[in-house]
Amino acid sequence: MLRSTIVRIADICTRHPWYVIALALALSAFCAGYTERHFAIRTNINELISPELPWAQRVKGFLRAFPQRDILVVVDAPTPELVEQAADRLQLALEAKPEMFPSVRQPQGGRFFERNGLLYLPTQEVKNVADWLTRADDLIGTLAADSSLRGTLDALSLGLIGVQRKEITLDDMAHTQTMAAETIEAILGGRFATFSWQALVSNKPAGPSDLRRLIEVQPWLDFGALEPGRAATDAIRRAAANQHLAAGYGARVSLTGLIPIADDEFDTIKQNAGLNATISLLTVLAILWVALCSARIIFAVVVSITIGLAISAAWGLFLVGALNLISAGFFVLFVGLGIDFGIQFSVRYRAERHDCEDLSIALHNTAVKAGGPLALAAAATAIGFSSFLPTDYRGLSELGQIAGSGMIIAFLTSITVLPALLAILNPRAEPHSIGFAALAPVDRFLEHHRTPVVALTVLAVVLASPLLLFLPFDFNPLHLRSPKVESVAAFLELRKDPQAEVNSIEIVAPNLAAADLVARRLSELPQVSQAITLSNLVPGDQEEKLNRIREAATTIAPSLNPQDIEPPPTDDETIASLTSTADLLSNVAGTEPGPGADAARRLSSALLHLARADPALRKQAETTIVEPLRSSLERLRQELKPQPITAETVPRDLAREWITPDGQARVRVLPKGDPDDTAVLRDFVRAVLTIEPNATGEAVALYESGNTVVRAFVEAGIFALSAIAVLLWIALRRIGDVLLTLVPLLVAGVVTLELCVVFGLPLNFANIIALPLLLGVGVAFKIYYVMAWRAGKTALLQSVLTRAVIFSAMTTATAFGSLWMSSHPGTSSMGKLMALALVCTMAAAVLFQPALMGPPREKSGT
Repeated sequence: MLRSTIVRIADICTRHPWYVIALALALSAFCAGYTERHFAIRTNINELISPELPWAQRVKGFLRAFPQRDILVVVDAPTPELVEQAADRLQLALEAKPEMFPSVRQPQGGRFFERNGLLYLPTQEVKNVADWLTRADDLIGTLAADSSLRGTLDALSLGLIGVQRKEITLDDMAHTQTMAAETIEAILGGRFATFSWQALVSNKPAGPSDLRRLIEVQPWLDFGALEPGRAATDAIRRAAANQHLAAGYGARVSLTGLIPIADDEFDTIKQNAGLNATISLLTVLAILWVALCSARIIFAVVVSITIGLAISAAWGLFLVGALNLISAGFFVLFVGLGIDFGIQFSVRYRAERHDCEDLSIALHNTAVKAGGPLALAAAATAIGFSSFLPTDYRGLSELGQIAGSGMIIAFLTSITVLPALLAILNPRAEPHSIGFAALAPVDRFLEHHRTPVVALTVLAVVLASPLLLFLPFDFNPLHLRSPKVESVAAFLELRKDPQAEVNSIEIVAPNLAAADLVARRLSELPQVSQAITLSNLVPGDQEEKLNRIREAATTIAPSLNPQDIEPPPTDDETIASLTSTADLLSNVAGTEPGPGADAARRLSSALLHLARADPALRKQAETTIVEPLRSSLERLRQELKPQPITAETVPRDLAREWITPDGQARVRVLPKGDPDDTAVLRDFVRAVLTIEPNATGEAVALYESGNTVVRAFVEAGIFALSAIAVLLWIALRRIGDVLLTLVPLLVAGVVTLELCVVFGLPLNFANIIALPLLLGVGVAFKIYYVMAWRAGKTALLQSVLTRAVIFSAMTTATAFGSLWMSSHPGTSSMGKLMALALVCTMAAAVLFQPALMGPPREKSGT
């Protein structure tokens, strides 16, 4: 009944082609307009999983209690002073736009840390700082009273006098002299020059965390736009440019966080997409030409698939509202899979047109012979995709809705629009038979050696099956993103800094006391490096630290806050200071060897050159050296006024990051080892969940989402195979024939996964889409061969069917090649695994299945 219905539909479309084409074009035009108006893509990978899962609900609950800011601005500069100034300036610029940025804060900055920063140092380090300040009383007094280039040279001279008095050695001053010489040489050479008093005092190079400041920004988002955060990120970049942070402070501003990563994700997907699609289209057309050898037939196939794509895209957007990273591959999938129906119908039409020159009869016979297998293949493919509908993997579930219905639409256009177009275009009759006569030797080989071929294939698959134990699943979505884009590169850089707290686990306790208890328990785990609560903002040994700081503050207060301030020097006075200090350096160094003497002679030469240089260069040196001095002195004044800290005195905005208004307390747990290592992350999450089953946070979300995806594929695989088996049973009515269809499919699937291990291609959230593709393409190809075999066909490899299958596979592979060439790593991995699955599927269909089936039950012609 199904075949007769298909034949009647095709005959009607053949008799009334213009009505069919007009209706199809009108419908596709309407659908194209709908798609243009409603097209949207959700680029956030975190939305690929159902939000109704228990662990996803815990994530949502945590975010409600402790809202996270969507944009993280990373400011890097050559010195601690410059990065502080650049970050402060950018923060003020963003705060001036509350209509766009309602919340802007520096988690590492603010008056609280400026005043109490010393209390967070180890006790011994606080003692060392206090002792140094006491010893440097005269130096501080000189710099505070004369904060100019002249004053800094006077301070340097004090040190040189100490060398002459044998109180210190010249080597003790080597670091200071080298820093000063490098700064002045850079100014004289026209390069960007910096000088850091903080690095000078600490007597060690500044670390990455000292040269970086983070600004957390919560923007207003335009959810009506394709990229909701693009306006905000562009505004931040404009603000950084307008503040001249690069030229004035040598600062580099990078954006990361949920919004910038999502925006860059979309840009990466678009990058080279047009070029890749054009190359793939031209290649597909070339393959179609070889397969169909008729511009008219190719035109009919292309128009048919285009109409089907327009209808399917609109229907898909109507079903899901917006595409995601997975379902965005639907367009390639539709062309790659949907064109199979067109090729099967067209190749069969060419064969029938060779046997009968009458166009109508040829189209009727094509529908009779191809309609049933095409319908069964379309139904099985649709079931394969639809099997993901009930799973929690939302990304693939939505693809299943779109692609499942899309396969039916592609089938319908192949039996309506395609025959109507062929009836209008009337391609010439085929002068030669259609098939692959060159494959006759392979047919004979499989016929005479079918048992060894089947046995060796099964044996090889079974022997390689232990490889499946090593099949990895990479659940880290960061690995699906391009490390070349700014947002991902910035995040990868932050990941190296323990203070960035990447891939942490979050726990919400009823109160701070309970949170501290949880933190102590988790800190004992070997997989945990640190567990943090609000109590970590309360420094230890405060009394001793406060006493030390107050003693030092009392000692240096007169020097740090002098009554008499020297007036700014004239240029002549600055030249005189430069010359006299250069002479003193030269005299102290003499001809002595050693790093201190070498640095002194180097600095002496640089000072003399600066004294003879243009006044503008001396002014630049004044700004470069003195500006950070003034900010450092002001910072020191604030740091010498700390106050005792308790959980109650922590600033409200800072405490809100750790305590909710109703008293719930947050515990942040950090992993030990590389947080980007999937195995490390998995062990870390498992260990914490064993003690705290209600834990949440980024690491838990990654781990649980990976489990959700694997579980979804197991469930969908079982459902799909069961449903397809039932469908085949209804259509074929023989268990043996059903097994002849499914066994090669299972063989192709197992071999695909085994080769993933061999080639080091881990499964991930994106490329796992190749598995339903395997079902779709595999079932279709296998059905074609089983139906032909049941009809009594022999010599299948040299038949019209194999020609259609091979060229269909080639066009599908070309379509997927556009994914492989994508600049987006996730999309590229999708294309790689699709290509691998396609090769395995075609090999199983063309080589293994004919050998498995053997001779047909009823002989007929080829």
